[in-house]
Amino acid sequence: MNECITTINDIVWGYVLIVILLGCGLWFTWRMRFVQFRMVGEMLRLLGESATGLGDKNGRHVSSFQAFAVSVATRVGTGNLAGVATAIALGGPGAVFWMWVIALIGSSTAFVESTLAQLFKQRHRDSFVGGPAYYIWKGMHCRWMSVVFAVLITVTFGLSYNSIQSNTICDAMEKAFGWSPL
Repeated sequence: MNECITTINDIVWGYVLIVILLGCGLWFTWRMRFVQFRMVGEMLRLLGESATGLGDKNGRHVSSFQAFAVSVATRVGTGNLAGVATAIALGGPGAVFWMWVIALIGSSTAFVESTLAQLFKQRHRDSFVGGPAYYIWKGMHCRWMSVVFAVLITVTFGLSYNSIQSNTICDAMEKAFGWSPL
């Protein structure tokens, strides 16, 4: 039974997911006319302009630079750092090249996701609310699926991601300093 689960896990996470993510990335790259390459100049211009005058006098404006900083902070974590180190250790320096290629392809997916979040966000009192659950609900008109997504992502962030990060940190401390993971 354990071998069966391992085999299924390896197939889903090692082949199926990679094909789906690459396929979506390539499709979005094509449909958005290579937005991740075409708009680099505009991105740099907006980041440069907004870095000088951050926020408005009321402190309610989020500049392009501030949005970029929050986006990077939410996307890069312990798993990314440990993942890069593991990839280099297992695949050599060539792994970095392939990570960059995949990141460039995947950035079109991030663009589409961010665009959907902007299109379907809603005003709520003094701020806006939105995200994947909102564009599943408002864009696909599928409230039950948005509720399922919201519950699953809350459980995932609350339990799984924290466990992965704490496990990675504990493993690094054990290997570096000989500290017990407990």
